[in-house]
Amino acid sequence: MSELYKTAVIGDTASVSGFAAVGLSVFCETEPERISKLISRLAGSGFAVIYITEPAAALVSDTIKKYRSSKLPAIVLIPAIEGNTGDGMRAVHEAVEKAVGSDILN
Repeated sequence: MSELYKTAVIGDTASVSGFAAVGLSVFCETEPERISKLISRLAGSGFAVIYITEPAAALVSDTIKKYRSSKLPAIVLIPAIEGNTGDGMRAVHEAVEKAVGSDILN
């Protein structure tokens, strides 16, 4: 039997509250220290994917970097309700380039 993994979403209330409707675990948090502790707690609690809004991710970039080389959790940046900063797409490009040796998305 395969293990069931969980998915979380972290960010400001307006940006993440709707994700609860599709069954994701939602964490409304905007304080850097609390976000860092939350990511660590989720990583140790069976969460395979953590979506985090770009503004929240910018506050805890060092914490996110610690998990970049880990198999799980995958930390994926998503736009906040106020818009897209481009950080999420840059992270995807970097991950693809690292995986295949060149940026095939351009």
